[in-house]
Amino acid sequence: MDDNTIYKWKLRSEGVAKSANYLLIGSTEAYSGKSAIALGLIFQCQAKGLNIGYGKPLGTYFNEDPTNGADQDVQFVAQTLKLSGPQLQPTLLLLDEVTVHKRLQGEDRTDYRQSLTRYVQAQDPGLVLLEGPANLEEGTLFNLSVPQIAEAIESSVLLVVRPVNQFIDALLSAKSRLGDRLVGVVINDVPSEQLEFITSMVRPFLEAQQIPVLGTLPRSALLRSVSVNELRQQLKAEVLCRPDRLDLMVECLSIGAMNVSSALKYFRKARNMAVVTGGDRTDIQLAALESSTQCLVLTGHLPPSPLVLSRAEEVEIPVLSVDLDTLTTVEIIDKAFGSVRLHEPLKVECITQLMAEHFDINRLMAALGKV
Repeated sequence: MDDNTIYKWKLRSEGVAKSANYLLIGSTEAYSGKSAIALGLIFQCQAKGLNIGYGKPLGTYFNEDPTNGADQDVQFVAQTLKLSGPQLQPTLLLLDEVTVHKRLQGEDRTDYRQSLTRYVQAQDPGLVLLEGPANLEEGTLFNLSVPQIAEAIESSVLLVVRPVNQFIDALLSAKSRLGDRLVGVVINDVPSEQLEFITSMVRPFLEAQQIPVLGTLPRSALLRSVSVNELRQQLKAEVLCRPDRLDLMVECLSIGAMNVSSALKYFRKARNMAVVTGGDRTDIQLAALESSTQCLVLTGHLPPSPLVLSRAEEVEIPVLSVDLDTLTTVEIIDKAFGSVRLHEPLKVECITQLMAEHFDINRLMAALGKV
């Protein structure tokens, strides 16, 4: 009898492995929308009167202070849904370079599989939603990957995927690894031009492979947006005016490096944009302020014209100044768009509505035996 079999037998003999129902939300690649789906699911489950718990065994997201022992996604979900006490499951490990080095050097010999027994608590007839790591491999070094967690606590798994990078192959591979633990998938962030293909071809194919498609969520510009404050943090920018408007949401990026006539035509096609331009390009800055601009990002750490700041104050558009060149600034902003988080109230409202319209909560509850 191997160690894993002994471990599972011990859990059963203690009468705890089946004492709670768990749904582990995973994905095949990072930034697929696990936190958003988890939040929407919790709202739906609470509406059905279920007692809900939430946790993230392997924490992976923190800002300036990783020493506070809390994953930022967990903090946000807890605050938004007013979860506390036994409703919140502990984060066992915050994954960063230091923790990896300690593991590799033998300084960290913790049996995190054994630590998962803290998650096995009497919650019946409720449901504990656990958010998994970025993909099916992350956390393997600590025995905290999605397959390892699911096996250790006998959890069902819901996968969230975006229709990119051979995602069908990734789902078929996940099915072979997770087996019957995979209760369904959510295809998230589907561009409008792919909706028909996903609905008429991909979904029937996956269903035939015993991979239930519980939701197909269309792409939302709002969910993909980034707050001006997030850009400020990522760029380490100085706020030159309207610090009270940093909650504005940016949906796209425009670069003001052309003449004013061309810039105006370009700006008029965009919506809720951040405009990156040199601090000395007064003409471009003024043109941007007359379009659908959410913030100006001025590069080169050059002071703008007082005329620009005065107009920005009037139209309530924040102006950020960075000590970076335009190319570096654009790269940082692009990265921010590629790793957007759910930490704004407007996004919470959006995902709640999308889940209500496009996710089959009743089918999920039936698969989990909650009907």
